Amino acid sequence: MTYHLKIIPRAEKDLDSITGRDFDALKKKILSLSANPRPLGCQKLTNEEGYRIRTGNFRILYRIDDNTKEVMIYRVKHRREAYR
Repeated sequence: MTYHLKIIPRAEKDLDSITGRDFDALKKKILSLSANPRPLGCQKLTNEEGYRIRTGNFRILYRIDDNTKEVMIYRVKHRREAYR
């Protein structure tokens, strides 16, 4: 039951600005979402559709489509900017 990962251009731009250990941790977490899109610690968003998961000081915001088995990453932001 593997999900296909889709990263929209806005999230790619977010990732381009992150380097080093933070990027490596985010990459590992994003890739793990294909095997388990609702891992321990993920939270359903209240103000909009989707989920978020913490990785250090960053938040990965994504939506899950169970019908097409797709996880769409739409934002990767520092925690102080993630919910604005």
